[in-house]
Formats: sequence, structure tokens, C-alpha cells
Amino acid sequence: MSSMHEEVLEYVIDEYIDEDDDLEVDFETALISSGIVDSFSMVSLKVFLEKKYKISLPDSEATPEAFDTVNSICVLVEKHLG
Repeated sequence: MSSMHEEVLEYVIDEYIDEDDDLEVDFETALISSGIVDSFSMVSLKVFLEKKYKISLPDSEATPEAFDTVNSICVLVEKHLG
């Protein structure tokens, strides 16, 4: 996988997974639908992505479906990288 996938996965693990959780998170783990990332966390993830990759993600595209896996997040980011 790309370095973007690794960076997004690392951010998700660092920010949203407690050290004592036994969750295995990978590129296809459901983040929103499993409750790992909630609506408030989704906003902070969006801000992280916009700052990290110097892009602007329209709110209309920052949907729970687009943010549900690391893979889907990277598809969205790559779309806006130009």
C-alpha cells in the first residue's frame, strides 16, 4: 500500500484506538459503522487530511461512506490531490 494508506492508518490508530483495546485495524476495517470513528472524530479526521495533504474536501463528499475505511479515505483524498 501507499505511504498515504500507512499515514492515515497510523493517524486512526493513534487518535481513535485505546492502547488497551484488542482491535486489529487495517486498511479495510470499518471505522464509522463499527463505531471506531464517530461524527465528531470524522471532523477531526477531515481536518487532519486537509492539512496533511493540502487539499480541501467538500462537506458533501466527506460522508460516512467515504470515511468508513482507510482505503475509501485514500480514494477520496487522491481524487482531490489533482
